[in-house]
Amino acid sequence: MKTAIWLYLFLFLAVFDLHAQYPILTPFAISLGAAPTFIGWMMGIYSLTHLPGNLIAGTQIDKHGSRRYIVFSLVGAGFILLLQAHIHTPWQLLALRSISGFVLAFLSPACLALLAQLSNDPVKQGKYMSGHGVVHTLASVVSPAAGAIIVGAMGFSATFSSLGYLLILTGVIALLTMPRGLVRQPQLLTEPAKPGLAPSGSAKATSDPTPADVPKAFLPVSWRYFMLPLVIACAQGILFFELPLRGGGHSSMMSTGLLFSIISIGALFTLSMLFLNRYSPKLRLVAGVLLMSLSFFAMAAIPQISLSIVLFVLGMSKGIIFPAMATLFIHLSGGSKLGRIFSLQSIATSIGSFIGPITAGQLRLGVSPYFIAFILLMIGILLLPYYTSRHTAPLSSSDANSILG
Repeated sequence: MKTAIWLYLFLFLAVFDLHAQYPILTPFAISLGAAPTFIGWMMGIYSLTHLPGNLIAGTQIDKHGSRRYIVFSLVGAGFILLLQAHIHTPWQLLALRSISGFVLAFLSPACLALLAQLSNDPVKQGKYMSGHGVVHTLASVVSPAAGAIIVGAMGFSATFSSLGYLLILTGVIALLTMPRGLVRQPQLLTEPAKPGLAPSGSAKATSDPTPADVPKAFLPVSWRYFMLPLVIACAQGILFFELPLRGGGHSSMMSTGLLFSIISIGALFTLSMLFLNRYSPKLRLVAGVLLMSLSFFAMAAIPQISLSIVLFVLGMSKGIIFPAMATLFIHLSGGSKLGRIFSLQSIATSIGSFIGPITAGQLRLGVSPYFIAFILLMIGILLLPYYTSRHTAPLSSSDANSILG
């Protein structure tokens, strides 16, 4: 539990630091002379350079543990922000954002894998994942508005410097407090004890168990499940590109920061609805993505609708989607090779985050980017497997309740 508390603290500081940049990066790029199309590529290249980092993280986290990669991401990202405080051209910003994308690619899979490894108990794992969602959301509630306020008071350079020092300090604390190596490998999908067989570890246990008695180390996960994080990230990338550009991106930093905070407040609202954990992760995932797609459709088809209300509902969908997605991937993987599973999820997210802003930058004058996001989310829902494959154990209601707590 002590490790989980420390990890939540690091996650809060890291998420605060990174989300504080959302409302200010676009105005900063415009101040350097960047055009909207270039800004789309700048946001997309950050996600594209996630891919090699995700590919490396998958096997290395399972092999060496999460600690060194959490520290590397935090400290590396901090130094990049210190450099970002002293640049003068859009191309310099593009280069630093591309490096930052690689460095931060290790953080999310490392944190999620470490949280999942803190316990073999599915109930505790579900609670750890819920805690991750709550901490992430709390930080993202205050950070966008805080970033806009800090820029208004201190300017871009001082803001990036202060955020960089905060990340470096967080990385140093993580180095001193995080456990070394792997904590443990959880085993979620073990077969129930059969009559006549002693429990695992007992002196009477069968010395040569049959393959049916040994849980699989890794259960294949259909590529169709990874289409959802891809289209969700694509839709979010479109949103993060479009919101700061409303009103030209110069005088609306404060209002943009507040809008990002409204999204996080909506996510916190549904995260606090603990009764949702009684339902199947797949059911919650479908419901959340459908709600998100309808929010984008409303922004595209009803321009006069209150943006705050729609973004609050969109945030509610995020509070449903991400805990359900993490729980579903843990279940589908059998609780094994979690570094690789969450790395694949991060790869899908990186690809979507690369496609989203670039698509919005290229097509925003011809068609509403919000409508594109709606179409992509609906395609993701249609591609989701709605049957239980012969390789994957079915998720019964008792399994879901035990996993979700």
